Amino acid sequence: MSYSEMDESKNVFGEPLIVCGDNPLTGYYRDGFCNTCLQDVGSHTVCIEVSKEFLEYSRFKGNDLSTPMPEYGFPGLKPGDSWCLCAARWLEAQKESRAPRLHLTRTHIKALEIIPIELMRQYAVDLN
Repeated sequence: MSYSEMDESKNVFGEPLIVCGDNPLTGYYRDGFCNTCLQDVGSHTVCIEVSKEFLEYSRFKGNDLSTPMPEYGFPGLKPGDSWCLCAARWLEAQKESRAPRLHLTRTHIKALEIIPIELMRQYAVDLN
């Protein structure tokens, strides 16, 4: 997969996308950004602030994000980490009152195809 296939790196405001997290390194491309492309069928575009409640919810849904998997270079997530989450999973968690807070300036504009901006604003960490 080449970077030339990557969608334009813009956030939900149409501004340059800001890095989501590099410890642990996140994103579809594992470049720290919530960048996406046509091959990213999960749309890993929402930069969340990981919470204990969300980690429990995700584990219950079959995606254990807290257990380290050294064979894949994954240290496991802990509350407070930043992570590029699939937009549909965030929306699913929101509908079940388990959505984590998110960073709008670090969330890719493609997330708007799945989640309305008004809903994201309610969970935004980075709004004044």
